[in-house]
Amino acid sequence: MAAKTADARLEERWRDILAVHARTLGEIDRALHPYGLGASDFEVLDLLAATPPPGGEQCRVQNLVGRVHLSQSALSRLIARLEKDGLVERSMCLEDRRGVYVQLTPKGRELHAEALPVQRAALARTLGE
Repeated sequence: MAAKTADARLEERWRDILAVHARTLGEIDRALHPYGLGASDFEVLDLLAATPPPGGEQCRVQNLVGRVHLSQSALSRLIARLEKDGLVERSMCLEDRRGVYVQLTPKGRELHAEALPVQRAALARTLGE
């Protein structure tokens, strides 16, 4: 009986986490819609803006895979969309032809700066900070 209760509590906690995640993503998506961005789009721009590689180098796409909650293929499609919109640019790694770099364009950096307070306000609203 105690194990069943523990399982029920664990399941309830998991469902609570999923509900908070869904509400937060929905709020961010709504807030960023006027900017032509979704939550995942902004997350990639935010990571590129917040953690520039040392020495002004570009960020490898592979380094983003573990930091965003998207599959490798979904991330590649998202980056292709951002590139089409002129927000990021991709280039090949000369040392490793399999490697792809991505970096913000000036337009991407400007849009990120404009949308940043809106995204942070959405986080504060949904997470109660």
